[in-house]
Amino acid sequence: MPTRGSASASEIHITAPARLHLGFLDPDGALGRRFGSIGLAISEPSTQLVATSADKTTVSGQECARTEQLIAHFKSAFDVAGHFNMTVRQAIPSHAGLGSGTQLALAIGASMLRLHGRRATAPEIGAALNRGARSAIGMTAFSDGGFIIDGGKADESHPPPVVARVEFPDRWRIVLAIDSETHGIHGKRETEAFAELASFPEAQAAHLCHITLMQMLPALLDEDIAEFGRAVTEMQASIGTYFAPVQGGSTFSSPRVEKIVRKMGMLGGHGIGQSSWGPTGFAFFDSQDAAERLYATLVEEAKASGVDLMVVTGRNQGATITAK
Repeated sequence: MPTRGSASASEIHITAPARLHLGFLDPDGALGRRFGSIGLAISEPSTQLVATSADKTTVSGQECARTEQLIAHFKSAFDVAGHFNMTVRQAIPSHAGLGSGTQLALAIGASMLRLHGRRATAPEIGAALNRGARSAIGMTAFSDGGFIIDGGKADESHPPPVVARVEFPDRWRIVLAIDSETHGIHGKRETEAFAELASFPEAQAAHLCHITLMQMLPALLDEDIAEFGRAVTEMQASIGTYFAPVQGGSTFSSPRVEKIVRKMGMLGGHGIGQSSWGPTGFAFFDSQDAAERLYATLVEEAKASGVDLMVVTGRNQGATITAK
């Protein structure tokens, strides 16, 4: 596994951003490249860890079992010797559609290498830890942030190439609707779900590629949130309908989130939908004030139904890595 040398450090602090997965361009790969993803790095929630070298490997904080497994796997994959003290002070909620596993894996791998005076790219670390099986969104969110489109997988041996990375407008906001009592499809069940789905129509894939290139991206660059929102909503409806048979017959995996997100749309939100398999839902707003007004209007209703609302920004930079 290629690595590059750098000065070693005694303590590494990493903050890695969550990401929204806004949809696939072609789940079947009719033209030879399967999936193709659209995503956005966001300011919160985030995974935050502190790592030091140690005489004995210990883990503490959140996601301890997962962290132990990743440390052992990474030591073998990158031939990293020694022991580590790893504290996960904060973790992105798992199986919520926010990319928690990828961000934790990349943060652990990067911290272990830095402590040994070594570095590797996010795709190199991700490949070693079996991340990015379908999408490069999470790895690019870790390395660069921003609004990201990857070109899908031509084969299983290489991660998808990133074909566009665009700055997300600073003034725009995203309101997340998070159902902590529901988990999206993941692991073995995710693989089974893809196998159960019908073929994705080639004409539909072509249309999604068309609206991405000729509507979503230009609107983002023009900072036209209404046009951007129409493209996101259409993509979400198309992909959500396709996935509905394996997530309870609905375009949303959580009925509680669906109810709140649809109200966001009626109250001025743009580009409503669900991130990945959910259950996290979202809507975009053109300013902090607009997002806060929506939050104030729906927060009590959301809480009563078991849904937490969060106002976040897009994140136009990757993970923060500090050596001490």
